[in-house]
Amino acid sequence: MNIKSQIESLLFASVKPVAISELAKALSVSASNVKNALDELKADYETREAGIALINNGTRYQLATASYNAKLVKDFLKSEVSGELSQPSLETLTIIAYRGPISKLEIERIRGVNCSLIIRNLLLRGLIEEDYDKKKDISFYNVSLDFIRFLGISQREELPDFTKLSTTDTISRYLEDKDGVLS
Repeated sequence: MNIKSQIESLLFASVKPVAISELAKALSVSASNVKNALDELKADYETREAGIALINNGTRYQLATASYNAKLVKDFLKSEVSGELSQPSLETLTIIAYRGPISKLEIERIRGVNCSLIIRNLLLRGLIEEDYDKKKDISFYNVSLDFIRFLGISQREELPDFTKLSTTDTISRYLEDKDGVLS
């Protein structure tokens, strides 16, 4: 297997920067092998003036738009992050607002469909935040402070019928009945 190809796929699929140690664990190789492959991948992108670049902050790596294409991509995606939210996005945001912190799996069980792109879009818009739980090896989503500020409230508990809707047993029972208990 080509380690550069595998790293590229993992970075492409990840919505957040990834540490060398995480990549090494996922690929069952040493951190130095991952670092060498990352350096080669970065050089490959730069040599061929690729549309994507490998960026890092010293400890975490992520694929991003090449700087010379940034304006083009920004203009192209403007409607995605500034336009109105779609009905599925509003539903997902509502679930996160009332039930968060909540995992992607729980959101998908409630909605009955894959929510990866919706979650990505909500993250890009800054409406939700992701928190990774190392013990459970899963990400949980909650509304952001920007979301709360945008609504003109000081805490999510001020949402309409928050107590009633956030503690309803119906959804909890449904989640527990679907393929076993989540916890």
